[in-house]
Amino acid sequence: MATTLIDKVQENLGYPPLQKIDPNTQKMVVDSNTPNEDTFSQAAIPAVLISLCKYVLSDEGATKVLENNTFNNWVNLIFNKHSKEAVETIASYSKESNIDLVAKLNIIANEAVKIAIETVGSTATIDVLKEFFNNEKINILLYLPATLNIGLLLDNDTIDDKTNKMEGPMSNLMKSIGSIFDSPVEEIKE
Repeated sequence: MATTLIDKVQENLGYPPLQKIDPNTQKMVVDSNTPNEDTFSQAAIPAVLISLCKYVLSDEGATKVLENNTFNNWVNLIFNKHSKEAVETIASYSKESNIDLVAKLNIIANEAVKIAIETVGSTATIDVLKEFFNNEKINILLYLPATLNIGLLLDNDTIDDKTNKMEGPMSNLMKSIGSIFDSPVEEIKE
């Protein structure tokens, strides 16, 4: 049974299991026998989810997700001014045509939002939703192909940093410390 957001999205939508990206080579093993569906899901699911994470970590984004969780145009919203570049990058990586790609990416985003709302509850606050996505970020980055350069498209170069894909006791400790600094800042009420 899936325990992380990325696993649940992959399973619920019937995509093949995703492969973790090797932190040293920054690559997934892809050869000429790898079906396009595998490369599509490997690129699309982590790219959409990490973009959704970044979007939800803003108050505006978290509010939008909580109020309108069946939105039809997540791609333009989460990738913002770089949506065309993101679609082209995912299409290139997966050897998919751009024709139905935006619809497929929106389906992935809608499924992620649905799972998030089910997990945190429909009466959750924006802070609870932000915390959920912030906690999922580490799991998503393990599967994000570096060649997509999604961090550049989202103006956040730490997303493409290979240290995010390392696992082990020391790496996990460092990521935990880092996530504390990524957590949303709460206002002090007087």
